[in-house]
Amino acid sequence: MVAIPSRQKADSHSSARVDKSFNLRAPVRALQPQLVSWRRQFHQYPELGFRERETAATIANCLAEWGIEYRDEVAQTGIVALIRGIRPGRTLAIRADMDALPIQEENDVPYRSQRDCLMHACGHDGHTAIALGTAYLLHQHRDRLQGTVKMIFQPAEERPGGAKPMIAEGALANPDADAIIGLHLWNNLPLGQVGVKSGPSMATSDSFQIQVLGRGGHGAIPHQTIDAIVVGAQIVTALQTVVSRNVNPLHSAVVSVGKFQAGDTFNVIAPRAEIAGTARSFTSEDADLLPRRIEEIVAGICQAHGATYHLDYRRHYPAVINDADMAMLVREAAISTLGDPACVVPEVTMGGEDMSYFLQAVPGCYFFLGSANAGAGLDYPHHHPKFDFDETALGIGVEIFLRCVEQYLDSALN
Repeated sequence: MVAIPSRQKADSHSSARVDKSFNLRAPVRALQPQLVSWRRQFHQYPELGFRERETAATIANCLAEWGIEYRDEVAQTGIVALIRGIRPGRTLAIRADMDALPIQEENDVPYRSQRDCLMHACGHDGHTAIALGTAYLLHQHRDRLQGTVKMIFQPAEERPGGAKPMIAEGALANPDADAIIGLHLWNNLPLGQVGVKSGPSMATSDSFQIQVLGRGGHGAIPHQTIDAIVVGAQIVTALQTVVSRNVNPLHSAVVSVGKFQAGDTFNVIAPRAEIAGTARSFTSEDADLLPRRIEEIVAGICQAHGATYHLDYRRHYPAVINDADMAMLVREAAISTLGDPACVVPEVTMGGEDMSYFLQAVPGCYFFLGSANAGAGLDYPHHHPKFDFDETALGIGVEIFLRCVEQYLDSALN
């Protein structure tokens, strides 16, 4: 068993027993309790993006104890570890994100978050545990590796984004990664299923903020004013036509307004309104179309009413586009682990992910690992204060990663 410093060991609530129908090798099954322990340690002590210092220290301590070469403080809190085989070959990168969310946890479990208004509500604690376990087992079998595996522990996926600065600081260099894979624990799929597809998988993730500037006044004398609420309401309504009338109907896109604030009292016409929302799409054509049409609509409506505006449109993560060959590699690894029926083509999601920057740099695949168990109440959606997942998925994730490494590096780890 792996010996590492840990705040707690897996207990009676642990998913340490792995379904024997899953084709997991013995070392992975033996590691399952430790995977649970790591995950729960990370879960109890969540940290926001670029503040994952305690998480990074735990990872670094493990890597140092095992004798794995690594570089820390990459993009502030990121870590890049190298498992070098005894024979030369290609380099495959594996990415895991480490950050939590500003959410107050509502789960009543022994491993609940010990930090107010901070929670691992998206599964990144599991991603980190899976990557750490993968690194350990690969290092144990490095004499059978033909090539190098680069483990990337990334900060700040939930914003402001850690992938891009990690790449800028050489996460994919020395040695250069030839390809990359990553996974997301996914409560939209049941435990025992894996979602893999080539091409677009997750959308761009942009945001916009609009300030409508009118002229305030008395609610009983509206002709002396430029009503920012009336102008803003027309903008919100008109924005709904961008997708329905400007985007190719065979494409997928979203323009959603999540914030509309204006006014202070019932009899005063508001001089200012603030509107904020998100725009998402899959193609570069639509990614350019959305901000252009949003500004044209805002400018036209404001001009018609005599108002002015400020628009701050920010492009965040590009779309996640999986390489066809790498998606096939992951699919084969998943099938060999769980069986053919368990590997499904998932619906694309309008959610964003900065794994997209890695996939722009090198061919790769980002896949979804089913983690929901409705019978155990482990099927709340991501970012929910009661989000949790079946920890049996941890061992499955390690096994799939190991099989991807074997196939890509033409190695045999058994």
